[in-house]
Amino acid sequence: MKLIYDVEDKPKFGALVVFAIQQLLAIMAATLVVPMIVGHNMSSAAALFGAGVGTLVYVLFTRKKSPVFLGSSFAFINSMSAAFAGGVSMSLGYLGLIAGAVFAGLVYVVIAFVVKLVGVNWINKLMPAVVIGPTVAIIGLSLAGNAVGDLTSGGVKDAAGVSVATRSVAVLCGLVTLAVTMLCSTYGKKMARLIPFICGILAGYGVSVLFTIIGNAAGIDSLKVLNFEPFEKLVEGGVGLKTFFQIPDFTFFTAKDGFGELSASYLATVAVAYIPVAFVVFAEHIADHKNISSVIERDLLEKPGLHRTLLGDGVGSMVGALFGGCPNTTYGESVGCVAITRNASIYTILSAAVGAILISFLSPFIAFVNSIPPCVMGGVCMALYGFIAVSGLKMVQQIDLGKNKNLFVVSVILITGIGGLTLEFGKIRITSVACALILGILANLMLKNAPEEV
Repeated sequence: MKLIYDVEDKPKFGALVVFAIQQLLAIMAATLVVPMIVGHNMSSAAALFGAGVGTLVYVLFTRKKSPVFLGSSFAFINSMSAAFAGGVSMSLGYLGLIAGAVFAGLVYVVIAFVVKLVGVNWINKLMPAVVIGPTVAIIGLSLAGNAVGDLTSGGVKDAAGVSVATRSVAVLCGLVTLAVTMLCSTYGKKMARLIPFICGILAGYGVSVLFTIIGNAAGIDSLKVLNFEPFEKLVEGGVGLKTFFQIPDFTFFTAKDGFGELSASYLATVAVAYIPVAFVVFAEHIADHKNISSVIERDLLEKPGLHRTLLGDGVGSMVGALFGGCPNTTYGESVGCVAITRNASIYTILSAAVGAILISFLSPFIAFVNSIPPCVMGGVCMALYGFIAVSGLKMVQQIDLGKNKNLFVVSVILITGIGGLTLEFGKIRITSVACALILGILANLMLKNAPEEV
């Protein structure tokens, strides 16, 4: 698949702004929801700012060679919650978020120096295409349930937190989003082909507005898809400066008061919660970069090098958490956006990072993103996650599945990932993707010396 914009290409300014917004819309929902899940008054706007800064750090370390955006990592949610365990104060908990991200980032830094010394050949031997291909596919397939779950849910909830819109109405809005995205990407001319997600989201949003207006006018709750609450909060207490512009509640604002309560035992607790997870996320880091490498047809583990991508990811997480509290990671949604739009321009990623920083101060835009119904994002994610899965299956095409040893390795990874196998050791949770990759590596090592089959 030929790229419309290669990594070094620079679109015109107007187009660049639109492409950056599209990247932001692809990653923003997931980035904003992580602090909402963790709670403790964490700021979604600050997390978005941290993701933007972290991405700039990543691009710097990777010498503008890797076109992928960093966003809030779901893998560290339990670790972040552990920073507040035991009834610690808010200030100490926020300080723990920063300390935890530093511990996790240092794991990446140490591995990066090891890779710099010994090279990446061991990675290619440990994780050949027969392992990485199905693992990348699993990254997309493991998110299928999330996409479908969002597709069936509207934005307006009842007292029990259940969507008031019927599944059929929500699904219709989501399918409109998906259909417009596919049509623009396939049949669109010039700009429409490059911004299918913006077109799809606006179309789905428009349909959800129409249903909601009818529902409000007729008093039919089952048609209320769009939640206007984020906009209502903007004007609570009257219109003022905060209605349009507000400084995010950066993590370090609260964390600075926690040093007086800091203890070695608390730091040890945070370290145990974060460091093992960093090793698990390292495996996913490899899979993500193999995936984006296949999209842009360049091996990023060789150039700029795995040590640079690790440093960018690790240091980017540290810096990002200083502002937003969330460790960052390369986003599959960003890779999917690159694959579908065929726009791999690093300037789009840089512009998106700068845009994330600026937008985090703009209250209306944050409100707009928060108001997008889950069903609309579900329609977009069906395409994004599907492309991630397909890019992994394209790698599998290169493998001779007529050989039992390859067939077993691929089978183990697919069934482990699709089946959702996870393992927990205390506060440490090994995700289904990591489990699939680990079992795939072990199966490949067991069978690599199998005799040639006739």
